[in-house]
Amino acid sequence: MNFSKIIHDQLEGHFAAVEKLRAQTGFIEDLARRVIAALEAGKKIIFFGNGGSAADAQHLAAEFVVRYRRNRRALPAISLSTDTSILTAGGNDFGFESIYARQIEALAVTGDIAIGISTSGNSANVIAALQAAKDKGCVTVAFTGSAQCRCSQLAEITFHAPSEITAHIQECHIVLGHILCELVETHVIDG
Repeated sequence: MNFSKIIHDQLEGHFAAVEKLRAQTGFIEDLARRVIAALEAGKKIIFFGNGGSAADAQHLAAEFVVRYRRNRRALPAISLSTDTSILTAGGNDFGFESIYARQIEALAVTGDIAIGISTSGNSANVIAALQAAKDKGCVTVAFTGSAQCRCSQLAEITFHAPSEITAHIQECHIVLGHILCELVETHVIDG
């Protein structure tokens, strides 16, 4: 086994995907402006996803509520994957597909930003939550991979990570998330 080659190949795949994010500067700016406008209107950011995407949802919600790089006021954000009682009760009583949609029904209000994270873009529970968010009048956002998918057909706006490899899609999602946090945090602090 050639560890050096595996390391080199992984880094090259990462760098190639992340480099392609430069072409999405306009999208990132638009998303940041929408998030800032929602927060200024007293709305919140709602993140959700499965597996690694659930971890990303938790990570990004924490960056908004606690801080990203600088101390500032807490910003309203929540990850729907963190309450095990709600997840297990909802999964048991209504099915796994409804675990996020049910929380959207309970917690979302018109004007909130609902960000569904799915590397395939076809996760049934993410799709159901995006539909529930759309029905509630939220701004619906999908973070997906490069392939066309059900999430991108449903969401108002979609970030297509420029890769079809799950690991590189996730890497692009978190890079986008961190850039978004930086833009929002800078606006909150510096105006």
